[in-house]
Amino acid sequence: MSKELRDGALEYHRLPKPGKFSIEPTKPLANQRDLALAYSPGVAYACEAIVEDPLNASLYTTRGNMVAVVTNGTAVLGLGAIGPLAAKPVMEGKAVLFKKFAGIDAVDIEIDERDPDKLVEIIASLEPSFGAINLEDIKAPECFEIEERLKDRMKIPVFHDDQHGTAIVVSAAMLNALRVVGKPLDQVKLVASGAGAAALACLDLLVELGLPRANITVTDIVGVVWKGRNEQMDPRKETYAVETDARTLAEVISGADIFLGLSAPRVLTAEMVKTMAPQPIIMALANPTPEILPDEARRVRPDAIIATGRSDFPNQVNNVLCFPFVFRGALDVGATTINIEMKKAAAQAIADLAMAEPSSEVAQAYGGQELRFGPDYLIPKPFDPRLVVEVSSAVARAAMESGVATRPIEDFDAYRQVLSSYFFRSGLVMRTVFERAKAQPKRVVYADGEDERVLRAAQIVVDEGFAQPILIGRRAVVQRRIERLGLRLKLDKDIELCDPEDDPRYNTYWSEYHRLMCRRGVTPESARTVVRTRATVIGALMVHIGEADALICGPVSRFVKNLRHLKEIFGVRRGVSEPCAMQALILPTKTIFVADTQVEHKRSPEQIAEMTIMCAEEVRRFGITPKIALLSSSSYGTGETPSAQMMRDAFALVREQAPELEVEGEMQADAAISEEVRHRVFPGSLLQGSANLLITPDLDSGNIAFNLAKALTSGTSVGPVLIGLNHPAHILTPAVSVRGIVNLSALVVVDAIEKSRDTPWCPIPAEPA
Repeated sequence: MSKELRDGALEYHRLPKPGKFSIEPTKPLANQRDLALAYSPGVAYACEAIVEDPLNASLYTTRGNMVAVVTNGTAVLGLGAIGPLAAKPVMEGKAVLFKKFAGIDAVDIEIDERDPDKLVEIIASLEPSFGAINLEDIKAPECFEIEERLKDRMKIPVFHDDQHGTAIVVSAAMLNALRVVGKPLDQVKLVASGAGAAALACLDLLVELGLPRANITVTDIVGVVWKGRNEQMDPRKETYAVETDARTLAEVISGADIFLGLSAPRVLTAEMVKTMAPQPIIMALANPTPEILPDEARRVRPDAIIATGRSDFPNQVNNVLCFPFVFRGALDVGATTINIEMKKAAAQAIADLAMAEPSSEVAQAYGGQELRFGPDYLIPKPFDPRLVVEVSSAVARAAMESGVATRPIEDFDAYRQVLSSYFFRSGLVMRTVFERAKAQPKRVVYADGEDERVLRAAQIVVDEGFAQPILIGRRAVVQRRIERLGLRLKLDKDIELCDPEDDPRYNTYWSEYHRLMCRRGVTPESARTVVRTRATVIGALMVHIGEADALICGPVSRFVKNLRHLKEIFGVRRGVSEPCAMQALILPTKTIFVADTQVEHKRSPEQIAEMTIMCAEEVRRFGITPKIALLSSSSYGTGETPSAQMMRDAFALVREQAPELEVEGEMQADAAISEEVRHRVFPGSLLQGSANLLITPDLDSGNIAFNLAKALTSGTSVGPVLIGLNHPAHILTPAVSVRGIVNLSALVVVDAIEKSRDTPWCPIPAEPA
């Protein structure tokens, strides 16, 4: 692990405040009545309702949506028995994944106890507080006993994710790999390397799905698990002991259809792979180094189907495909356990989703990637927004059909609609943008290459591999700052550098700038000066000429000056009269886009309509369906101010020009966000639910509204996203963070991917330089 990554990880965990989550109230406590309802005397009514029927706890408390992530720290990741306190960052991370992927409130509980009897007593005593228990990082074989005893005692789901989460995702990948090669599950021979909790749980579930136990051979650190072996055996492992004289993996792998590895790096050799059956399935899931690297396996067996636990190879087997959604479905029906029927349903749902045609949202989110079922696409991407819908609903239905649901769902269509909102409310929307950018990396020029934030962002961009950075800056200064910051960037290798003081392309750049600007009062001498001194101009010329695909400029100069240069050199898209800037605020419960926040002080109704349609198109790039509100101080004709009339006129134009959009206005901001307020004012509103794209009447109101919302919430700001220019470019603001630069870098790569090279150049008149 590099020092830079270590320092970055520690800073991430420490700032802006220690840890990865906090607890926020869901009810107002603004006055004496609120206090009386929340505590004494009103709280007594909720208590009495629970006494009358314990199931009411899910109606009146957080219990029905609350999971405990419990560990004693005896088997943490690849770190081993580091203890409960050191395990806390991992458990906090798991709690955050529950919230992000499935809207589940989770609390990490680290218990300093290794005695299984005492640990069972402690965990069982937590039942009144939680709707489910997620056991995590407890070593084998104690984890088997602890889970079984807790399942017997507790009337809520108890799920050891290291075992069952892995088993579900492995089974899904295995089912689809067998579909690809055309082999039935009940006729294949499987050899497993590893006999820990995850490996044995995978085998158990595969047997339940139809793999004959007699077709399985298990190996571990000692060798083959054979009948009569005494060394490092336990009752769970004994279940898979076979009658054989073979003692090594090399002896039993010959002729095997499937290799399932949950063991150690490089235990499977190319020579062993050679001896496997035709079209072998190799699941090398040791992390970070698999049992065999895919390239090594394919060199000797090009016909192999290969999966790993890593994100940099196809077919990543990742528990995040499973555990948030299994718990979501179980909690929503008040399941008393997570049984084998629910696990099989989850595995089948994941497998089936990989075979489905990508939805429009998935196609947008993963544009440029081949998401077609086959050897390199066995299971869905971890950020496929359909997972929460398909897996959760399958688990909920299986719980109901198997008789363990205490709150059956009556309307599954309505339930699926609720589930579909979790992904896009969670703040994961930027992840889909990154996935798209990684599919087709582009050359991004950073005008302010000497800025420390830009340099740190460039390091992340290089590490994540979604862009090829080009920095504009003085070579000596850039090199000195890279060294001082402890970055790993190598000039002329990881990043290209354009030094304004010494670049052989200088004459080309100033000549082209003069050609573009000669009829706007720019002389050859002034063109040479501008190109020598203004980095944004250099970067824009690089994109204009074709030496780069996209531009990030700022944050050290004024937005309006940068925009003027971009309009001069790039021009605007056909049909666009004026660019606009939109900013996103990613909140814990939703993502809101606001426009215009940076560009134009005053627009006409025609320009407001134009901006609305452009911003709606941009929102779709995030994989989100735009719900648009045209904001005003007036709601539906209650005011006669010029801006209210302008927004009414703009609404009519949008309805005429883009009738497919879900748009409403003019309206006040509270009506845009709250469907209840809106329907009280105007029951016939065309907008359903909460608006996610807010169009403001002028720059001042847009900028004030966005920055006020950002300051008052814990949301993540993305932008400003510059829309309407003829080439991909974004302008950073002075307050931008390193993460903000990285986010805009991914967005500008997606812009470059989608940009048509045939788009004509439409210059906008600009002031002389």
